[in-house]
Amino acid sequence: MIKRFQLLLIFMCSFSLFAQDYFPSNTGVKANNSNYTAFTNATIHVSPTEVIENGTLLIQKGKVVAVGTSVDIPKNTTSVDLSGKSIYPSFIDLYTTFGVKKPERGGNGPRYGASRTGFYWNDHIMPEQDVMASFKYDTKTASELHKLGFGVVNTHIPDGVVRGTGALIALNNDADNSLRVVDGETTQHLSFSKSVKSRQAYPSSIMGSMALLRQMYEDAKWYADGNVDTKDLSLEALNGNKNLLQIFEAGSRANLMRADKVGDAYNIQYTIVGGGDEYERINEVKATNATVILPINFKLAYDVDNAFLASTLSLSDMRAWNQGPHNPRLLAENGIQFALTTHDLKSKKSFKSNLMKAIESGLSKQKALEALTTVPAKLLGKSNELGTLKTGSYANFLITSGDIFDKKTKLFENWVQGNPHVIENMNVKDIDGDYNFKLAGNDYKLSISGSTSKPKATLESGDKSLGTKINYANDWVNFTYKTADSTKKEFIRVAANSASGNSLNGKAIMPGGNELSFYANKVKKEDTEKDKDKKKMDDKSKDAYLSPITYPNLAYGFKEKPKSETLLFKNATIWTNEKDGVLENTDILIKNGKISKIGKDLSDKSAKIIDASGKHITAGIIDEHSHIGAASINEGGQNSSAEVTIEDVLDDEDIDLYRNLAGGVTSIQILHGSANPIGGRSAIIKLKWGEASEDLVYDNSPKFIKFALGENVKQSRSSRNERFPQSRMGVEQVFVDYFTRAKAYDKAKKSGKPYRKDAEMEVLAEILNKERFISCHSYVQSEINMLMKVAEQFDFNINTFTHILEGYKVADKMKDHGVGGSTFSDWWAYKYEVNDAIPYNAAIMHNAGVVTAINSDDAEMSRRLNQEAAKSVKYGGISEEDALKFVTLNPAKLLHLDDRVGSLKVGKDADVVLWSDHPLSVYAKAEKTIIEGVTYFDIERDKQMREAIKKEKSELINLMLQDKNKGLKTQPVKKKEKELLHCDSMDKHN
Repeated sequence: MIKRFQLLLIFMCSFSLFAQDYFPSNTGVKANNSNYTAFTNATIHVSPTEVIENGTLLIQKGKVVAVGTSVDIPKNTTSVDLSGKSIYPSFIDLYTTFGVKKPERGGNGPRYGASRTGFYWNDHIMPEQDVMASFKYDTKTASELHKLGFGVVNTHIPDGVVRGTGALIALNNDADNSLRVVDGETTQHLSFSKSVKSRQAYPSSIMGSMALLRQMYEDAKWYADGNVDTKDLSLEALNGNKNLLQIFEAGSRANLMRADKVGDAYNIQYTIVGGGDEYERINEVKATNATVILPINFKLAYDVDNAFLASTLSLSDMRAWNQGPHNPRLLAENGIQFALTTHDLKSKKSFKSNLMKAIESGLSKQKALEALTTVPAKLLGKSNELGTLKTGSYANFLITSGDIFDKKTKLFENWVQGNPHVIENMNVKDIDGDYNFKLAGNDYKLSISGSTSKPKATLESGDKSLGTKINYANDWVNFTYKTADSTKKEFIRVAANSASGNSLNGKAIMPGGNELSFYANKVKKEDTEKDKDKKKMDDKSKDAYLSPITYPNLAYGFKEKPKSETLLFKNATIWTNEKDGVLENTDILIKNGKISKIGKDLSDKSAKIIDASGKHITAGIIDEHSHIGAASINEGGQNSSAEVTIEDVLDDEDIDLYRNLAGGVTSIQILHGSANPIGGRSAIIKLKWGEASEDLVYDNSPKFIKFALGENVKQSRSSRNERFPQSRMGVEQVFVDYFTRAKAYDKAKKSGKPYRKDAEMEVLAEILNKERFISCHSYVQSEINMLMKVAEQFDFNINTFTHILEGYKVADKMKDHGVGGSTFSDWWAYKYEVNDAIPYNAAIMHNAGVVTAINSDDAEMSRRLNQEAAKSVKYGGISEEDALKFVTLNPAKLLHLDDRVGSLKVGKDADVVLWSDHPLSVYAKAEKTIIEGVTYFDIERDKQMREAIKKEKSELINLMLQDKNKGLKTQPVKKKEKELLHCDSMDKHN
């Protein structure tokens, strides 16, 4: 009772702290409380690296006054004895939306201009947003966070690409904002996601968001230099916020890398909200030098009882469940600084259990505490005020029964700014534990938990679990349970005193009314540990198995990245694509990533010899028009998106890269889609399976951009076709208008005078200066003629017409213009504007002198481009050698890469394929696909991998079954269909 009175006294005295000292008092005599509170005899964790045993923490006016083993305690001090208890700094969550109402969606249908004036031209850029303007303290959520150990949170408005400023809030339920707001402007927030409040269509993709951010930074500098006469409140706010901590919500490892790429271009080091999959490319993540704000929303095991459904699970999803809890440990071991957050949890209650799971997976308790205290405090520039219990810091601390990262430890109180928030009454005797008793000839085991807050009990007799209800107050335990005889609805009532601490002593009232003496003895901890040995062994078996992290981290990934080898293929049929033609029984030597020699009876002591007798070797297949290996394809929010680039959204984990290797493909051009007349820039990559996205792109890659004509760009099949152009005439006008503007821009740029850098105009000026090449989606002859004439009007050439299904009608004009054609082998009638397509198209263009290639535009077709090329032998009588060139040398010429790839010639890149049969045969299989001397696909390894995948999935299924049998939550298996991207695929991200 005395301790309760002391707590009440502390609480009442604290009220005078909450009034700002310059406010008048009209409710009584104004007083200033200067009393102290001392917490004595505690284990005090001053910081993650400093622990004081049997120490004293002295606080006054919401701050730490002193801490140590020999603290002088003033006379006007209330002392609280914490013998056997521990004190920790309260936690800090850097990334929340605490006190912020979820933004509401602003209408339906697209809008192609901004809805505001006096602000930036794009509604999704809102650095002027101030979270405090809409902040409303949420006592209920604060109480939930208290139970998890949090004392301070940083909050923001989760809406827009640039979201404005965040604020640091103390979770002090009994104060007002004058005290709770530690700092009203701490952070600036960014993301790749649009505002839900605005209907402005742009950006509609991740690459569009990246381009918008880049243009925003360019415009902010232009504005700051005084080059703009009008007012832009958004850019003013952006420039004003540049010294704040910049927090970027990425949500995945891939987006983390993309965000860092944007920041690096403008010397901005973002602090990035991750996705929990950073371990997949830990070295690349470390190289960003970014601090990661880490959600710990670990995946639940799948319910795999249904064997058929379980067979549909992908290995990558199964690994994510197994590997995810190891992510914090791996970040810590690799020296990557991180803070932990409750962000992205469906239920905040799962935070503690997931944190325990991370610690069980190897995260040290010190690193866990740092990630919740000193790291976020340091990032916010508040190390002197938050994160530790050093003198002068806020009196934000937790009182616990012991090690805060022990599952059995109880959190009693969470003090914020010197104000207590009681979680569990620490003055109530803790009677949790297991008890054995005998009653009426039967043996029982009683387990009690939560005794200091909401007591729960389980009761077992033999192999039966008996339903029971328990009440605990004032040292008395009352519980009722059903008898073991299930045929009768009879109950036994027990009332027992717990004063001794090690036993329960009282009486039991039997179903017939007889009273029996009751005595339950508490099982000693060492005894319970023996009982748990078997369970620990089971847990160890689970912990011992960690799925291998491969490159990429999914099926068919490499445990170690493959390296270039010296390879000597003997006695092959070699298709050179050069003047030597097809060479029988010939050797080819690959060395240092290049084709070193071609000839008879070659030898090299350092080479690995491969007998290729009866087999064929060709140059690697090149797909001029592909949409695999990318996370976004279209930026359709504007009629021109020249500012975006596919290189920003490469997906190094797309399984179609591996599948294409299995079809002999070594290089592809990933084109922007056909949502608009002027699309985005291409990415020309080699299919180096296992390498990071940036390492797939060709060195000194030729510059390409996608243009488009026809039904897609004029939105013929759109129900909301509001965007210009709406006709083929309008498409022509778009080109003329943009190139006229680009010409003026280029002139201003070359004048030497200051000019506003415009990413879109920069790209179009490169076309005018013949530094960038156009691949144009095309079908109808009239539009093909139109674009050639527009190009000639502005003195440049179209590089490639892709699709070009009416190319046979204008082949002579294409030859005169100097444009190539990359077409389908035999597609027709899949939409109105291809009604005139014929399978002889490729042959007719080729015979007219047009450089002709066969492309896929399809993830499935690209796996058999050798067969697609063979169709031109049937349709048009093309020679076998020329047909093979349609998918090797000719696309290399169209991509300006024929000096490096496309044929087998000494000095060229060793991008080669070993075929089991004639390369144009439907029976031919790619046995080895080699890029720069590295074997990225091997049919024998593929067979071995299939068995290894089956074994790994089986092991993971067994572990998931163990989780379910332990009563842990599981998630249902949902079959996933991989979306194959095409020209008209729109990004679902935004």
